[in-house]
Amino acid sequence: MSATTAAIPVEVQPSYDGVRRLTDRLAAPLSPEDQTVQSMPDTSPTTWHRAHTTWFFETFLLDPALDGYQTLHPGYGYLFNSYYEAVGPRHARPQRGLITRPGVAEVSRYRAEVDVAMDDLVRRGLPAEIAPRFDLGLRHEQQHQELLVMDIKHVLSCNPLFPAYGPLPWAGPAGDGERAGWHAFGGGVVEIGDEGTAFAFDNEGPRHEVLLRPFEIARRLVSCGQWRDFIDDGGYHRPELWMSDGWGTVQADGWRAPLYWHDVDGDWQVYSLAGLQPLAPETPVLHVSWYEADAFARWAGGRLPLEAEWEAVAPRPGAGDGDHPAGGWYGAAWQWTSSPYTAYPGFQPAAGAVGEYNGKFMVNQQVLRGSCLATPPGHARRTYRNFFPPSARWAFSGLRLARDLA
Repeated sequence: MSATTAAIPVEVQPSYDGVRRLTDRLAAPLSPEDQTVQSMPDTSPTTWHRAHTTWFFETFLLDPALDGYQTLHPGYGYLFNSYYEAVGPRHARPQRGLITRPGVAEVSRYRAEVDVAMDDLVRRGLPAEIAPRFDLGLRHEQQHQELLVMDIKHVLSCNPLFPAYGPLPWAGPAGDGERAGWHAFGGGVVEIGDEGTAFAFDNEGPRHEVLLRPFEIARRLVSCGQWRDFIDDGGYHRPELWMSDGWGTVQADGWRAPLYWHDVDGDWQVYSLAGLQPLAPETPVLHVSWYEADAFARWAGGRLPLEAEWEAVAPRPGAGDGDHPAGGWYGAAWQWTSSPYTAYPGFQPAAGAVGEYNGKFMVNQQVLRGSCLATPPGHARRTYRNFFPPSARWAFSGLRLARDLA
């Protein structure tokens, strides 16, 4: 295994040690108390993320492949299984914050012991039938690194003192990176989905053809200043802009602005990883639901792009050019699309428990594309299909507009 802890470059296979150490670096600024809290049913404690990603390697690689392996504690499988029904029963997700033991030190010991066993397994050589799970485990932990940041931001935001988490271990984009305007696409048949040349999650394939009508897509993400204009124009009080479910959610939950926006003496301030900050009008808006993104697009005279439209236009991460830089498409905000999260034609989940990874969630969710400031370096792909329920707001989610062309 590599001992590097440097940022993972685009298109480079992440190392086991690098991924595992990055998770611990993300947890390092947090106290044991911080790491135990669950602020809502959709979030998980930091200790749970650190333990669950360890359980994944233990369950899907060490148990089937390393003779004589014994887990540190027989109850950890029950505590740290997420949703794998085929593996066995598990602790209820909304109650993860009630688990104070194992604590931070015990979870660190668990991670260390599994790392030693994984080092032994890798040196012996991974059996061919489980080798793909090693790569999946690395990408799975990268997903949980982003979730860890999402979740702890929500936890800390519940503190009326608005404490800062601090800077991430990698440098995020200073802004969108794109100039204003629109990128036109003449339509036609395009191919989207996994090309089979590098790692991809199962939901990114099979590659297939899609017919697109002529459209244009905004070069820049919607900004906080534009969203402030939407608020000032009564956007949260105009039912004609909203889907029925969205309007019901606005009324029931009292939404009047994106998550983490606070009206302080008549001025908007936004809670960020750096604490409460004055609204920066030029920065991309974050933490809006699909319902809000859809309503804003209607107010702005546009619409949300189809995920196939997004993929047809977006450059590869890090591969932009002077006319079409990649910075605005990755690393700032996940971007809602109008596409429901469903299976691509010909999709078949893998056999066994790992087949539960994505396929069984293909209902009542919307697709997001790109990546965000909390996405670990090297984890973004043009074909990546993120997904959340349309009411979700704690993800680093924003939007760009699209319009039909005659």
